[in-house]
Amino acid sequence: MDNVASSPGMLARLSTLLGAPEAALRLLISILLGFPVALLHRYTLYGKDPSRQHLFFIACGLSIGYWNYDCNILHSSTAVCATYLILTILGSTGLSVIATFLFNMSYLLYGYYTTSTQDYDIKWTMPQCVLTLRLIGLAFNLWDGQKRDEDLSGSQKSVALKERPSLLEIAAYAYFPGAFLIGPQFSMRRYLDYVNGHLTERDPQTGAIVLPDCVSVGLLRAFVGFIYVAIFQIGTLYVSDQYLFDPSFQKLNLIKKCLLIGLWGRINLYKYVSVWLITEGVCITFGLTHNGKDSKGRIKWDGCANVKLRTFETTTQFNDYILSFNINTNHWCAEYIYKRLKFLGSKMYSQTFTLLFLAIWHGFHSGYYHCFFMEFIVLYFERDIAPVLQNSETVQTLLKTRWEARMLAWIFLKLYTFVFMGYCLLSFVLLSFSRYNQVYASLYYCGHVFFLSYPLLAPYLKRLLLGQRPERQRSHQE
Repeated sequence: MDNVASSPGMLARLSTLLGAPEAALRLLISILLGFPVALLHRYTLYGKDPSRQHLFFIACGLSIGYWNYDCNILHSSTAVCATYLILTILGSTGLSVIATFLFNMSYLLYGYYTTSTQDYDIKWTMPQCVLTLRLIGLAFNLWDGQKRDEDLSGSQKSVALKERPSLLEIAAYAYFPGAFLIGPQFSMRRYLDYVNGHLTERDPQTGAIVLPDCVSVGLLRAFVGFIYVAIFQIGTLYVSDQYLFDPSFQKLNLIKKCLLIGLWGRINLYKYVSVWLITEGVCITFGLTHNGKDSKGRIKWDGCANVKLRTFETTTQFNDYILSFNINTNHWCAEYIYKRLKFLGSKMYSQTFTLLFLAIWHGFHSGYYHCFFMEFIVLYFERDIAPVLQNSETVQTLLKTRWEARMLAWIFLKLYTFVFMGYCLLSFVLLSFSRYNQVYASLYYCGHVFFLSYPLLAPYLKRLLLGQRPERQRSHQE
């Protein structure tokens, strides 16, 4: 199957005018098409016959997918049908989980192998990687549904399935137009609750389904996403990927380079934040994100939130980035990879294999593996040094008694996360070793030196801060 050979002239001209790649512009338009689709569903099918809703979602998802990827959209259909056959033949068993995992990951890697280039590719493998997690999660949920409740965690109980969904339900779940192209991830249980009217409000007197007041909430979330799109577009005019290889950048001193790398990284993160906010807005408009009510009785629409903006913008540690960025994928990995490796008996082993899975899931580019390796050593540093600083009487006394110390600590931590997030992101964005290594060399590998030297310096730092070398044992935490 070949990629879309040609594009309408209007789209190409608009791409040139905006200075955005045509494939990226097509993807953005496809995401925005979710809003009219959501409104059409809202006023014609919301709360009605589930089968008609399934067919509607399949038709819309396939149409949008075909516009983006032509007949390559059939790759996703192959994965859906194959997964359904596996679940039908092997049942809701651990063996079906293994088979579903191996088939979908192998198919995805086949796609990467046959289509990847040296750049970030917007091809059929993009929705395929979203679908891969969705179908593997489905197999896990069916397996969990056959276990005793006392053997499941609270989160596993909330998404476990007692019965296998039909092919129609699985296909509609896969092609849901608000989340088919780039996510967010959500469970089959949420989807079935949605189409069966369990995520709806009802009239207290008649019991009739009431249309949710979610359209304005969804549009507002998308509007915030467009603000981030604008920041990204303007930012790349001044600090683009190409600028990092420009002689003018190479001539700067190390401090200026590090600050610019931090700015470059922040701008690139906004690219992801923007589309996640827009897709979340689409899902809110559908009403899919209903998440109960708050203490004041107001409906919460954060059931598919993929970024916590306040935490993301104010964080002073890397772990908060993970908790606030790409939330649904990180939650998926925690539930279906990390926690399932509890039998290893080591938090570090579980984290290592989880990050390795994430790297493989992204593709074959060495930049992905390097980026997640950097994430591992940065998190190791933070988790090891944090309790030392918290237990240091000298540090804590200084922070409690001097406001200047607290302010300086906050500024230092903001700069630390700002600079090193960009530093770690270099390989993820630039992908190939020859490119990101050139930039790292211009930075004298300062981040590598800092974090990789920590295990050697840690005993001396702990003696300095605590007066002794603490012995700590880490248990595997869920």
